[in-house]
Amino acid sequence: MRLDWQHIDTVFLDMDGTLLDLHFDNYFWLEHVPLRYAQLHDIDVEQAKQELFPRFRKMEGKIEWYCVDYWSDQLGLDIPLLKEEVDHLIAVHPHVIDFLDAIRKAGKQVALVTNAHGKVLTLKMNRTQLGGHFDTLISSHEFGVPKEDTSFWDHLKNRIHYNIERTLLVDDSLPVLRSADNYGIKHLCAIYKPDTKAPARDILEFPAIHNFLEIMP
Repeated sequence: MRLDWQHIDTVFLDMDGTLLDLHFDNYFWLEHVPLRYAQLHDIDVEQAKQELFPRFRKMEGKIEWYCVDYWSDQLGLDIPLLKEEVDHLIAVHPHVIDFLDAIRKAGKQVALVTNAHGKVLTLKMNRTQLGGHFDTLISSHEFGVPKEDTSFWDHLKNRIHYNIERTLLVDDSLPVLRSADNYGIKHLCAIYKPDTKAPARDILEFPAIHNFLEIMP
């Protein structure tokens, strides 16, 4: 992927799967939550997964899916506390810090734009110390709609001035990239391997990168 950085003023970066290894989140929801749910209800883990996974799929793409308070209430588990139990798995993708330093040095406006709940955002910024590399950190929970909803990008304009023709979004979520594309954001970039423990994906719909060295300004 080639970017003409002379035509980009603003960079929006997703967090989970883009800057951070999605292995943490996949392991948390697919293994750790079922384990703790099974212990709570005195059932085996496979039964817990059979109960939980349809409930998870039902909320995908909705703001509730990303809301730790919602899931704490629904499951009777302290989701933020459970995340802390496995927070050693939170990891920054290779070359992310070099990329952040380079785009700041190039004078670009840089914002972290995530669907993660504020409590999760705080946990991950504390763990990774990435927060200081951004002009601002924004959770979609501030607006009540996820990035998959095209109206999100209008809400974002109330927080940050940006020109859709001169903005780059890097995100691992294809539904989010489609939302941004529909809104008119010109420069879009996907991630081939959000989870380092999973195979690389075939992505034909958008330009994509294996790591941030490929689009370094």
